[in-house]
Amino acid sequence: MTEQQIRFNDGAAYEEMMGKWSRLAGDVFLDWLAAPAGLRWADIGCGNGASTQLLFDRCAPAALSGIDPSPGQLDYARKRPVAGLAEFTLGDAMELPYPDRSFDAAIMALVIFFVPDPAKGVAEMVRITRPGGLIAAYAWDMPGGGFPLDPVLTELKALGMTPPRPPSADVSRLESLVALWTQAGLRDVETHEISVRRHFADFDAFWHACTLGATVAPAVAALSPENLAQLKDKVRARIAIADDGSASYVARANAVKGRVPAG
Repeated sequence: MTEQQIRFNDGAAYEEMMGKWSRLAGDVFLDWLAAPAGLRWADIGCGNGASTQLLFDRCAPAALSGIDPSPGQLDYARKRPVAGLAEFTLGDAMELPYPDRSFDAAIMALVIFFVPDPAKGVAEMVRITRPGGLIAAYAWDMPGGGFPLDPVLTELKALGMTPPRPPSADVSRLESLVALWTQAGLRDVETHEISVRRHFADFDAFWHACTLGATVAPAVAALSPENLAQLKDKVRARIAIADDGSASYVARANAVKGRVPAG
């Protein structure tokens, strides 16, 4: 399997696998941004609208635009309450279909490591944002083991399998994010580390959420029954199981923000 094979086309499956994680981390991210109400927001790589809905719920935006390359994800997003305000567009983060300086803030939520040329994606966010506007992103710490699916991915590798990785996984390092924002000419660059715990009814619920979608499902489907049982045992040992059988896991993300230079 190759990096290019990661595709998110099922909005409902993505919601169970990653949308809930996105909201947990997104709440911390938006607390940190502390943006005022009434801004015009661009949600780049909006996926199934989880982050767009959170912006709507938390930030009282004046306008809201989401863009994503997946028709299936956008179809799910358009069924959310946020669709009453937001405009959802099919498109590419490296070639945004928006005029210069048309937003007050642009974000990427769990997206930047999927952009083949992250520097170009950041440059596009800068282009569409007014002087003094906010440019921000957060991404799972892929190299540091912060990805929510890391227990499964690590044990798949131990079985000799190579699950697909985002094309720009290493960009999620804090130092890499700082370099991207600085090289884009942004000012007042700051970073923040996000740690969130998601709770599950039991291990089976954790397993089900992890094995939806394109990152893990194809690899798991290819396993023999014996290897699958071994994998599940190894993964179970990597997560917290309470006395009542409930399960939980902690994921970590890195966030960065900066301002478009005035004038």
